[in-house]
This record gives sequence, structure tokens and C-alpha cells, in this order.
Amino acid sequence: MTVKDAKLSFIVGVALDLFLERSVNEVTVKDIALSSGIGEATIYRYFANKKNVVVAAAEKLQKSVFDAYFKEISGKNGYEKICDFFSIYVRVFSERPSYFRFVNEFDSFMISEGKATEEYSSGIDMFKSVFLSAYAEGLKDGSVRKIEDPETFYYGTGHAMLELCKKLSIGEKIVRQDETTDAVAEISGLKDVILFYLAPRTPESGKIK
Repeated sequence: MTVKDAKLSFIVGVALDLFLERSVNEVTVKDIALSSGIGEATIYRYFANKKNVVVAAAEKLQKSVFDAYFKEISGKNGYEKICDFFSIYVRVFSERPSYFRFVNEFDSFMISEGKATEEYSSGIDMFKSVFLSAYAEGLKDGSVRKIEDPETFYYGTGHAMLELCKKLSIGEKIVRQDETTDAVAEISGLKDVILFYLAPRTPESGKIK
């Protein structure tokens, strides 16, 4: 790693910490400069604008979450590995709800600023590959039932889990019903619905084995 690369990584790390602590919209390049001790002009020279800093921070968080939680899922068969895969959403939400809040803010920010980078988009495929690998293993060992389009199933269920985690990470009680529900229990419930659908069923009864 060159000196410049190290400085870039440091700036992105400081920016990410600020975004997680406060919010993407609230933090300015000047704030990042003050916290990092690196001149505002230097940050603009490296990144050109705030959008590029935000995207770099999102890429850093994405890789960090993947390496820490999703890179090596566990289980004796494909179904158990898928169980672990979706359980990670619950675990990350319990341990680091600010991660999902950041993703929510990032999505809103990028709607006004333009598309994310190809690198960020490719990072999303890493999570899909983990799921599809576990599902293929489950088909082979008979621990999951066959579905018509596993990739579409992944996107649908992954989006459902992510969107619920994003909504609940905000913490704002908008309607009366928000006061009566437990966030972790809601996410766990959605996870259980997904896993119930994937579990194999006997041909005679349609019930889970």
C-alpha cells in the first residue's frame, strides 16, 4: 500500500465513523477534514466531491460486513447454511443497527446523487454468491426444496430482510403500532417465514419433513 492509498483509506475510515455516528446528510467534507486532520482541499483533490467519499465509505462498510459475518457461513448441510445466512441479518441488526441506518441513508443520498459505482454493485453479488452456493448444496443433499428461480428468490427475500432492517434501524415511532412491536422479533419472524418456505416437504402432505 502506497502512502497515498493509506491516506485514502484513513480518510474513508474517518468518514464512515462519522456517518455511522451522525448521518450521511449531516456530515460535511469539512467535518471529515477536521476529524481526520487532513486538509479539506486535500480531500477534495483525492475524491472531487462528497458523493465519492460516501460511496467509498459504503464500499468499505459493505466489505467489512461481508468479511466479518457472511464470508464463512456454517451448517452441516445447505439448509443449515441458509439458516445461518438469514440469521446473520438478525445478528448484525442486534449488534450494529447503525449499519442498516447508514444503508438507508446511503440509498436516499444516491437517489439524488446518481448511481452507485460498479465496485459497490459487484460487492452485492458477493452476498448472492454465498446464498446460491448454500442453496445448490441444499439441492444436492436434499435439505431444501426446489424453487424455480433461486436468484430471483434471493433478491426478493434479501430485499425484504434488508428493507425491514433499514426501516427498524431508524428507531422512529411513526404510528401507534410501532410502540407495540419488538424490532429483533420482527426480523426473526420474517427470517422464519423465508426458511419455512425453503424447507423440504413430503409429496403426500405438503408438510415439512
